[in-house]
Amino acid sequence: MNKKVALLMGGLSVEREVSLASGAEIAKALTELGHEVVEVDVDKDVSQRLTEINPDVVFNALHGRYGEDGIIQGVLEMLQIPYTHSGVLSSALAMDKHQSKIVFKVSGIPVANHIIASRGEIAAKHIMPPPYVVKPVNEGSSVGIFLVKNESTHPIQEILRPDWQGGEELMVERYIKGRELTCAVMGDVALGVIEITTDMNFYNYEAKYEDNGSQHLLPAPISKSIYKQVQTLSLKAHRVLGCKGISRTDFRYNDLGHGNAELVCLETNTQPGMTKTSLVPELALHAGHDFVELVNWILEDASCNR
Repeated sequence: MNKKVALLMGGLSVEREVSLASGAEIAKALTELGHEVVEVDVDKDVSQRLTEINPDVVFNALHGRYGEDGIIQGVLEMLQIPYTHSGVLSSALAMDKHQSKIVFKVSGIPVANHIIASRGEIAAKHIMPPPYVVKPVNEGSSVGIFLVKNESTHPIQEILRPDWQGGEELMVERYIKGRELTCAVMGDVALGVIEITTDMNFYNYEAKYEDNGSQHLLPAPISKSIYKQVQTLSLKAHRVLGCKGISRTDFRYNDLGHGNAELVCLETNTQPGMTKTSLVPELALHAGHDFVELVNWILEDASCNR
């Protein structure tokens, strides 16, 4: 059945450009499926615009604040328009790295030790022995992340810039050496595991979205037991956060020590990218779902009360 689909994209977050790129690919797929697509570059008048459009369903292609932190989900629940991806509570929980790590730890999902501190405190002294990572508590796509290495004599100063948009309180997290792994969950099924490699210091924003910024190894060249463990933990993270539709959970795996392997969950993304270089479409294809089929599955999964 063909539907009138409001495609939410762009938005007000620092991940606006990524969302526009995701939205462009999704729009092509929805059109190919025969749906009427109304692209909505989200602003503060989104409630009024959606009322005027009166869509059958909303496809949420927003990333970052206001798009995957429970806020737009609350608007859609108020308007009673079926929408894709996770609901209000799970979106808010997953977006808040501090709160989600509390849930993970209680649920037996391994996480790295971290401290929440003001950017002034973090810039004044090492509040954790290097190496460590400084990251915003409520951003995605590796926006505003800094790696402080062992040889760093001074703490990070970039967070004091006048144009800083990463918030006043930040997370300082123990850096886990080793490999970057990720696994998507589609409904109630864990897909494959990708190892991400990059020539940059770590898997930052540029590595994610620049052409040739990273390489994806699928299936990840790790032992069967670790591969299965990543899938199991990804599905567990999806469930304990209450996610719906698609999610993707990222890990660090340190197998470089002498028998001291460590697998740590970093975060769960409830609105994974759908660009040409994105991981979820690649994982779905590996499982037998091409991009159009993936978009159709996400759309058909839409509902209220998520």
